[in-house]
Amino acid sequence: MARCSSIKLVLTGFLLALALLSTSAGARSPAPVDASMTVSVAELPRQGAETYRLILQGGPFPYEKDGTVFGNRERLLPAQKRGYYREYTVPTPGARNRGIRRIVCGGAPTTPDACYYTADHYASFRRIVP
Repeated sequence: MARCSSIKLVLTGFLLALALLSTSAGARSPAPVDASMTVSVAELPRQGAETYRLILQGGPFPYEKDGTVFGNRERLLPAQKRGYYREYTVPTPGARNRGIRRIVCGGAPTTPDACYYTADHYASFRRIVP
């Protein structure tokens, strides 16, 4: 009787471990911005460098949405409290709307702790280094 209970316990543990492994393998969480994934201000497109300069001087910004809270719903940037990140449009030549390029900064508006550039509408980010 005790041997049967031991086998059931081992088998249950094995199945539970297998279920957990298969669940975690299928549900990948996005990778946070790696410190090696950087872009210098000089490497940004001309419009990106101009937007970055406007951020540091406090504006004025050409788009109404510039400076609004960025929710980090993609969880690609380091986790922070809501309201920490703000987004700014990097104009895209030829685009009839705001386009897909943005700079997202965290911290104080004119002295951010860090800024990130995305050329693919938040699918990936590169930390901006001076």
